[in-house]
Amino acid sequence: MSQLRKKPLFNPKGDTDVLDRRMVGGNTTNLNDFNNMKYNWVSEWYRQAMNNFWIPEEINLGTDVKDYKLLLPAERRAYDKILSFLIFLDSIQTANLPNISDYITANEVNLCLSIQAFQEAVHSQSYSYMLDTICEPQKRNEVLYQWKEDKHLLARNEFIGNLYNQFQKDKSMDTLVQTIIANYILEGIYFYSGFMFFYNLGRNNKMPGSVQEIRYINRDENTHLWLFNHILLELKKENPESFTEEKLEIYREMIKEGCEQEIKWGHYAIGNDVPGLNQDMITDYVQYLGNLRCKNIGLAPIYEGHDREPESMRWVSQYSNANQIKTDFFEARSTAYAKSSALVDDL
Repeated sequence: MSQLRKKPLFNPKGDTDVLDRRMVGGNTTNLNDFNNMKYNWVSEWYRQAMNNFWIPEEINLGTDVKDYKLLLPAERRAYDKILSFLIFLDSIQTANLPNISDYITANEVNLCLSIQAFQEAVHSQSYSYMLDTICEPQKRNEVLYQWKEDKHLLARNEFIGNLYNQFQKDKSMDTLVQTIIANYILEGIYFYSGFMFFYNLGRNNKMPGSVQEIRYINRDENTHLWLFNHILLELKKENPESFTEEKLEIYREMIKEGCEQEIKWGHYAIGNDVPGLNQDMITDYVQYLGNLRCKNIGLAPIYEGHDREPESMRWVSQYSNANQIKTDFFEARSTAYAKSSALVDDL
């Protein structure tokens, strides 16, 4: 299998004609020209991402400090484990996005990936802020490195980590697409499933600051999911040899494996003892997410009868509504987000 070539940083002989630009395998100059874009959808994405700017400390966690101590044992256990997993996901995203960007030869798309990497770093900062505020130092470290002790959490990390590492060893087009599919799973299934637990706390009037932090993060992840959805669709047009029926089935099986792992994890981390959630609700929601993600990159659904958001989980989309998320910097009050119309997660 032919290997991809890492794009040169300085390339005076690069193509300047927009029509010659390619997502991968092009001859880019690396010049950031905002007036000439082949992929016109980038303009909307870029403006939305820039308007999403926020900092974790603008959210008051005072109530959470008190609430955390009063959480039911099952809620506190799930809070710690899911937060630990989210910390890993954002950390590995921050580290891996430059590896993908090294082989993307559309400069406007690389601008998006740079913003995403910054936002993933802010998300990691958010989780640290949450832990530093509500936990004692020893407890903080216990949550951060829980994957070293919990075999279930380690297995979750290994699935994505090994897929990302595969591209470190094999720089082929097929492994790049699989890495992007892994990113799509992470952004579109793992994050969303984890966020759901925090929104359940919110509807039970618990941990309001944590919920607001997650809503900010969710708003960013909407744009990240939208970005990788479009990257995959463009690659499918430009590199059809990497999207044959046989390879599409490989990608579909990857998404299915991601869903099955997420369901198993949700049953373990949340179970049936958290008020407002149970294992059946978790299963239905993850299967819905899996079908939705498949549909929007042209794959056949995985789970029969799970094509709509489950009635029992409609509250998730209400909490994650990106157009309703903005916090007054000084008063930490929820207000309408009016900078621009957010990219809604209908992907």
